[in-house]
Amino acid sequence: MEDNKIILKAEDLDGYLTAEDQQDLDRLESMFKETMKFFDPKDEDKIIQGYDEMGKAMQDICKKHPAIKVYSFVTEEDAHAECSRVISKLRDIKTDHQEFMYYSQRAYEMLFRMAYTDGPNKKGHMVVKTPVNFPVQNYAVHKIPDIDDKIENTAVCVMLRGALLPSMIMSKEIEEYSSHGYKTPFALFKISRNDSKNESDMEYVMDLNKSFFNLEQLDGKDLIFADPMNATGGSLVTVVKYLQAQGVKPKSIQFFNTISTLKGSIRVTRALENCTCNTLWLDPVMNEKAYIMPGLGDAGDRLNGCDTKDAPRNMIQLIADYGHNISGLYKSQLYEIEKIVLG
Repeated sequence: MEDNKIILKAEDLDGYLTAEDQQDLDRLESMFKETMKFFDPKDEDKIIQGYDEMGKAMQDICKKHPAIKVYSFVTEEDAHAECSRVISKLRDIKTDHQEFMYYSQRAYEMLFRMAYTDGPNKKGHMVVKTPVNFPVQNYAVHKIPDIDDKIENTAVCVMLRGALLPSMIMSKEIEEYSSHGYKTPFALFKISRNDSKNESDMEYVMDLNKSFFNLEQLDGKDLIFADPMNATGGSLVTVVKYLQAQGVKPKSIQFFNTISTLKGSIRVTRALENCTCNTLWLDPVMNEKAYIMPGLGDAGDRLNGCDTKDAPRNMIQLIADYGHNISGLYKSQLYEIEKIVLG
């Protein structure tokens, strides 16, 4: 099969950063390095102080970037404890595969609420047929936000294998909140980082031979990308720039992350027009291999289990490994994925 790959380089991404952006990022890196001095031996009070100072600094920086929405910066304070608890469980080295899936589900439900249902919305009604049919068939009425105008023009784009289940969760939430049961189309992109490179010279490689998408289904749509981790922002920029080069004109781009770095968030919102980065948590820095610090490890492996080096699984194999419970819960989403893969 003919080699058909798109490559984006790190220096292309850094071109979107302003001098002020770089100063802010350098300041955060200096603060994190200072805090790391208290990791070993562990000085808990100094670590807490360091993270408090970094949190305040990142909040101030994000005020200059309205397209970056951080859960604890834009939601009511009463909701922040839930957010911290979910993130702490996802980070915890002791959290196993099943727990990681559970807390990932909670994370993306919270992100959906932040992006689409928080704030003023028109009220809609859901009339539900219940199992009670004596003396007559019973119905219940529930008020829900009317957000059809926000969600019924969406298409879901899946980039990395770790993004498959989060993407299905977002699509399921859209279907559940749509008064018409709207089912999002899917696009699957095979993209990877060249891990032999460092953060400063990283390359992002998209394999078109192993990607499945319909350009017509994406043109003019509100594109949703759900990726647990946004380190550099390179994968998102690679996919969107490719689509734009093919004539696709997204109406908007919504990027949903469990954890994003400040640098990755700034890059994508600077590089892509009408793009919003929605993240549950903002981490300050990356190491030289472009891994998020403090991060949570490889989200793809923790969500899906590890692949063998010689036989990495494709998206369909991942779905099979999820098992009956996930397949049954997301059957509408799986049907849309099957349609785009099988044609």
